[in-house]
Amino acid sequence: MPSLKVSSLKVSSLTVKLAIMAVGLMLSGCMETTTYEATNTTTFKPRDKEYLAKIRYTNTPVAEPFRRAIVEYHRKEAPGSIVVDSDNHYLYYVLNDGKAIRYGITVGEEAMAWSGIAKVGAMTEWPPWHPTKGEIERLGVPTFVPPGPDNPMGSRAMYLYSNGKDTLFRIHGTNQPEYIGASISSGCIRLTNEDAIDLYNRVKLGTIVVVLEPHHGDSPYNSQMALQGGGNFVMQ
Repeated sequence: MPSLKVSSLKVSSLTVKLAIMAVGLMLSGCMETTTYEATNTTTFKPRDKEYLAKIRYTNTPVAEPFRRAIVEYHRKEAPGSIVVDSDNHYLYYVLNDGKAIRYGITVGEEAMAWSGIAKVGAMTEWPPWHPTKGEIERLGVPTFVPPGPDNPMGSRAMYLYSNGKDTLFRIHGTNQPEYIGASISSGCIRLTNEDAIDLYNRVKLGTIVVVLEPHHGDSPYNSQMALQGGGNFVMQ
């Protein structure tokens, strides 16, 4: 299978990695109580282990501020809800007692096209990918990509519905973990494949998802700092 990564980049992978590392240094003085979580591989299914053992992409470590962590959470969403903060490249799964699990995310242009309140209307493990006509023309990808470690949809996909209709907004895994904490030109909300499995195991059909309007991020960190380090990289 040919590589599905974007071939022509306006910024190099190294530039993005260095910038994401820089945001970690800037945010280090702003940290609230944070407990980082290691991946629990005991929750992986046999197919997860099989596919993740066959990855051909570089499993780049995520920069510290975008690693999965339990953090203090000051918004009012109910426990069990998901909040997507595209501005600051975070997704929160709300827990009890003023806490949340915070995941670092990659934000694609499709993720900026919709905001509001939705529900998880469908969930798939190792989904296939059906690129849009625009993606096929822009990225030079096939019309269909089967499930597997090289599929850009990654290990899990959660499809958001509003008023009974598909919003076309997805939360899914990725085969480009080096861009966690950055904005790129295609896709919705991406997590590492390991984080996508972790989140998928916590949510259920009907889970409420609040997608914050662009430029209205409500991260516990200084949003401008996060944007300077983690945002607005343009890829084609």
